[in-house]
Amino acid sequence: MFSTKLAGVFSVLALAVGMANAAAVDASAAAFGGDATYYYTGLGACGAYSQNSDFIVALPPSQYNNGANCWRHIKVQYQGRTIDATVVDLCPGCGGDSIDLSPGAFQALSSLDAGRIRVTWNWA
Repeated sequence: MFSTKLAGVFSVLALAVGMANAAAVDASAAAFGGDATYYYTGLGACGAYSQNSDFIVALPPSQYNNGANCWRHIKVQYQGRTIDATVVDLCPGCGGDSIDLSPGAFQALSSLDAGRIRVTWNWA
């Protein structure tokens, strides 16, 4: 009888862990779409200095979440190219799920002459 109850407890725990892991994967896998522009870096809202060659990103207020997402990474896709960028700044002028990339990160996806490109991105 004890082993049956213990097996039941383990089954419930395994189910709970599996559901938590699935939720974490789903949250990270969700893709966002918006415009990407670029900006010249310096001291970011997360409190660190960056260089234009660093692969960094500034998020809109809704995604920046009052700094809760500082130092997280995102994967940005554009026309078959993918980069990894670190959240270091807030983009108060970015609407929806649009992002602002460093010149180095933007150039890895497109020419700076493009100025604005339509990207998809998700949490890495």
